[in-house]
Parts: sequence; structure tokens; C-alpha cells
Amino acid sequence: MAYSADEARRQLLDDVAAATDQLALAVAALGEAYEELDEQTADRLEEELFRPVQAGYARLRRTHAEFAERHRLPTRTFQRSSGGLHSADPRVYVERAVEAIEGADQGLAELQDSMLPVEVGDRELRDGLSDVRETIAELPARARRLMRAQGR
Repeated sequence: MAYSADEARRQLLDDVAAATDQLALAVAALGEAYEELDEQTADRLEEELFRPVQAGYARLRRTHAEFAERHRLPTRTFQRSSGGLHSADPRVYVERAVEAIEGADQGLAELQDSMLPVEVGDRELRDGLSDVRETIAELPARARRLMRAQGR
């Protein structure tokens, strides 16, 4: 099936937006977890998880916006997300964040494997996708270690 470069770029932006939404969920869930943790663990969560996820989220939003602008496509305003149903157990929020991070990473991996970033993207877009994946790659394992240590 033939498709135009414009259609392919729109699909690419939709895929980037879906991953961005996943990272927004992770940011919100980690924010909720922070509120339920003791001060020392909350500080570790902020340093080891929240800041990197927030950086990845910001980078992906910027990558989306700049690519859309370069190709004169509509930009999107990303909304804040909710951490989900309330829980007094911070591990619930951290697990939600982990699932969202893994979903974002998987979506970006599939996008990169699709070759759309090569066929209709540009260097800046490809660099942005790679940077975000590098930023979030280790976060699920870090989150699980943090929660194991917190459970002791």
C-alpha cells in the first residue's frame, strides 16, 4: 500500500505522542508514589526515577513539537496525566510507572524498527527518540530495586 510522506509523518507523530502519553502517566504515578513514601525513600525515588522520567518526557514532547514544526504539521498539546486510582501503597504507583515506562520504550522501539524515522523522519527526530530510550532504559530495573529496598 502506497502512502504519502505527509501521512507517514503524521503516523510517526501519533506514535511519538502515544509514547509521550505513557511517560506522562509515569511522571504522575511517580509523583503520587513520592507522597506516600518516607522522606529518605522519596528523595531516592525523585533522584533515581522521577527526574529521569521527567527529562525523558520533556525531551519527547520537544522532539514531537520540533518535528511537527519542521514539517508544517499540527503540533499537539500534551495534558497532565493522573496517577490512576488512589492507593496508600506506593508500590502500586511505582508499578504503574514501570508499566508506563516499559510501554513507552516498547512503542519507541517498534517505531524505530518500522523504519519510518529513517524514511520520513530526520536526524533530529532520530536523535530525540534514541536519547529518550537511553534515558528511560534502566528505569524499570531501578524502580524494582528501590521498591525491594523499601519493603525491608
